[in-house]
Amino acid sequence: MSKLFTPFKIGNSVIKNRIVMPPMCMYKVKDDNGFPRCFHRLHYAARSLGGAGLIIVEATAIEPRGRITHNDLGIWNDEQKEAHARLVKECVKYGAKMAIQLAHAGRKSECDDTPLAPSALKFSDEYQIPKVMSLDDIAQVKSNFINAAIRAQSAGYEIIEIHAAHGYLINQFLSKSVNKREDNYGGSFENRTRLLKEILTEMKAAVSIPIGVRLSADSWKSDDYDIDESVRLAKELENLGAAFIHVSSGGVHSNVDRAPKFVPLYQAGYAKAIKEVVKIPVIVVGLITTASEGEALLLGDVCDGVAYGRELLRNPNFAQTAMRDLGEKELIEKPYRRAF
Repeated sequence: MSKLFTPFKIGNSVIKNRIVMPPMCMYKVKDDNGFPRCFHRLHYAARSLGGAGLIIVEATAIEPRGRITHNDLGIWNDEQKEAHARLVKECVKYGAKMAIQLAHAGRKSECDDTPLAPSALKFSDEYQIPKVMSLDDIAQVKSNFINAAIRAQSAGYEIIEIHAAHGYLINQFLSKSVNKREDNYGGSFENRTRLLKEILTEMKAAVSIPIGVRLSADSWKSDDYDIDESVRLAKELENLGAAFIHVSSGGVHSNVDRAPKFVPLYQAGYAKAIKEVVKIPVIVVGLITTASEGEALLLGDVCDGVAYGRELLRNPNFAQTAMRDLGEKELIEKPYRRAF
């Protein structure tokens, strides 16, 4: 059997194949309430019915000022939790495992409230100058992440992903050039990674489901961190009990000087560098669009799961197309087999 359609495990959760739907914000929340609604239940269930093995629900804010926009999902109260439970129920009946990405936008929030950040540096001219987080603010954000994780588990999610990528709050703390703090959360590698490691540790103590981390492996800026530092961080996260690493890059700065060319598989090198030093699953993402590309990444020991973002937006039934393309037509659900 092609490796793309062999199962793999994240913690104790067995995923039927290695096709991953990565978190992609849909900006479809109504009434500024953070609730998943009918759109989300159909959107994600369609990809489950189409055969994806793991679905990671889009960035879901752990507090109102942690949203990217007013149209983002949230899980900061129990009413939202119940709406997520309905979403999970609709999706798991078709076979996908459901994960949720817990997030805080930090200085990249476009909401009305003054955003929070490690330092008073705005992302670009289009964004507000953020409020420098006090130690009390940091403690409150950590508490909100933990409470969100508890709600996520209660809602039926089997896996949690901590969003530490793309220039959002946790990634801002990791950044040498964004984080200008002079306390225990800034300066050295140990201090800049402290918030993420504390959130992971406290979250693991609060819930029993696997918790992984999404990283921007390279900041794409010469005066900031690079893949070598991310490799070091990935090893430390594994030692703290992270269940997987989801490897992306960039998003930290509005102006960069070492961005890669945006071609298929452009982030594969980052994932391979991390996979070489950890034993937990690694998920790769980045303009991957075909079954053969995913198969090659798996056979090349670049990753354990392949995230098809844009392709799953275009084609909810991508997994079935991949089954045909890799000669696994018998895996296609019988009612759809005639289409292939």
